[in-house]
Amino acid sequence: MKRAVLILAALTATLVAQDLKLPNHKDSLHFAVIGDTGTGGKEQYEVAELLNRYRAVFPFDFVVMMGDNMYGGEKPSDFQQKFERPYGSMLKDGVKFYATLGNHDDPNQRFFKEFNMGGERFYTFKPKDGIRFFSLDSNYMDPKQVTWLEKELGNSGSDWKIAFFHHPLYSSGEAHGPSEQLRSVLEPLFLKHGVSLVLSGHEHFYERLKPQKGITYFIMGSSAKLRKGDLRKTDITAKGFDTDNAFMLCEIEGDQLHFQTVSRTGQIVDSGVVTRPQVRAAAAGGRLLTLRVSVQRV
Repeated sequence: MKRAVLILAALTATLVAQDLKLPNHKDSLHFAVIGDTGTGGKEQYEVAELLNRYRAVFPFDFVVMMGDNMYGGEKPSDFQQKFERPYGSMLKDGVKFYATLGNHDDPNQRFFKEFNMGGERFYTFKPKDGIRFFSLDSNYMDPKQVTWLEKELGNSGSDWKIAFFHHPLYSSGEAHGPSEQLRSVLEPLFLKHGVSLVLSGHEHFYERLKPQKGITYFIMGSSAKLRKGDLRKTDITAKGFDTDNAFMLCEIEGDQLHFQTVSRTGQIVDSGVVTRPQVRAAAAGGRLLTLRVSVQRV
């Protein structure tokens, strides 16, 4: 019986490896993206299991979570059922999870050690030289947070500036749609300081938006929840998927971010390359001159 299990695991790993489209270079940054996960249900566990299988061939360093980390109760038993058990193998192996707060989350989640929020509603971390992530609390974009964000963006000194938070600035969702008021506050800062990529959840589907004012946006809100048929056909959608749960794998190498989105059943939903916006200062006045971005399907 044990031998049969080992053979099945080896075959599964081989199939996963065949589906991997990323460069998977040793020295590049590997990470995964999940969103709207905290159900404790079958779908969450199945997504987590497949994500862990991919880790065997694509050894990501950490996972960023797009909020709604806990639906319903938030007792210690809930954290076990909705986080520690489904991602137990990864946690045991030292994979870090970086959370952001969703509208279903108690702000006290920021004190949960395994969410690596350091007790803050908004925070930043630098996994590698030249790359910095900014986690925001999109539930309450108060002046304190805006001031903090502008300061951190301006002083980061990083080529890749990646923001992640729960409510999407752009969306083709029928149930929720874009957070336009939040966009009016955040987008000018993102443009001013050369943010390269924005990741969000909230909508229970996957969507890659066409670059908006030079910035690429992803929605990954279906890693446990799913709202089938909620993705409308709009002119800002580059790729969408609302028929099953999913997660993302990402790899940053130089000025390119390679991504691959995988469904709960192993279907490759989307893949491609985002080239980092090239920010050039104008000769006069030091103002931003250009923001260039390209997304290429592979």
